Amino acid sequence: MSRTAAIFLAAGSGTRMQGAVPDKVLASLAGRPVFAYSAAAFMRSAVADLYVVVYRDQRQMMELSAYAPTPSVLVAGGRERQDSVINALAALPSDIEHVFIHDCARPLIQAEQLVALHKIVRRENAVVLAHRVTDTIKEHRDEGHLRTLHRPSLWAMETPQVFSRELICRAYARVTDRKQHVTDDAQAVEGLGHPIALLENSSPNPKLTSPADLAYLAFLLARTEVEV
Repeated sequence: MSRTAAIFLAAGSGTRMQGAVPDKVLASLAGRPVFAYSAAAFMRSAVADLYVVVYRDQRQMMELSAYAPTPSVLVAGGRERQDSVINALAALPSDIEHVFIHDCARPLIQAEQLVALHKIVRRENAVVLAHRVTDTIKEHRDEGHLRTLHRPSLWAMETPQVFSRELICRAYARVTDRKQHVTDDAQAVEGLGHPIALLENSSPNPKLTSPADLAYLAFLLARTEVEV
């Protein structure tokens, strides 16, 4: 029987937090670690049969293990995000068919969204949670020239991003062979020319990146009553 795994990325250095907190995924948010919100949402959704928690160092590993869902495998992260994903994929048992990849610095993910993503990936093999871009986006070109991009076709990527195990492993093998740098998992799959479905997210799902984001996330939590 095929199973689904969820990869939790928690090994990022968080340099843009400017030292405001020692570890952004373990920072306190409404009395709970940021990491705990993602873990709770996945547990409520019941979409995953196995969790792979990617950690930065031994100290972080010990703290994350207290909040990790079960059953969990803890895997050391790599130098770059893509290296951490590759390490996690290598740790998956052979019966895993689909893989969620989630950045744990996005604590507002909802169980209902996870269920919807799981349904779509079984049909499409690749799906990403995303939201429409509302700002006017311009490309800055040579000699100060600007080019306005077609806003209706622009989407901002979020996580989770969900794929068939075969597809995402093949995509990252190609990235490794070509010594490419990718900033998200969808970009790796794009290199194969495989279509990727989008699930539009109408709820805020910001990433904790800078110190100001902690207050914003706390405000959103108070409004949305996210369970943990």
